[in-house]
Amino acid sequence: EVQLVESGGGLVQTGGSLRLSCAFSGLSFGGYDIGWFRQAPGKEREGVSTISIRDGSTYYADSVKGRFTISSDIVKKTVYLQMNSLKPEDTAVYYCAADPNYYTGTYYLAYGMDYWGKGTLVTVSS
Repeated sequence: EVQLVESGGGLVQTGGSLRLSCAFSGLSFGGYDIGWFRQAPGKEREGVSTISIRDGSTYYADSVKGRFTISSDIVKKTVYLQMNSLKPEDTAVYYCAADPNYYTGTYYLAYGMDYWGKGTLVTVSS
């Protein structure tokens, strides 16, 4: 059974930083992508970033490029999202997701992934 558990959300002021963590289990070794998505109140879900566990390649939405960094620790079975220079518009529930289908980062950010965590709330105050 695939399990994804997010942590690290909280309240931060504009310009501050947070690091989200996604602990995963049940995924076959080496053959999947993991991504971060977010959904703000009253808005549609937005793809934020993906990382391929196969080759380490990463992909970012334009809205976070240069501010957010995705990384992985295979030994700890954890994916991180370092978020810097946070803005009020980054306020959302952030979800970790995983997918074994070898699609591109562009595809995943647009259409989502197969497996989802329950999310962690990030609030950026102005």
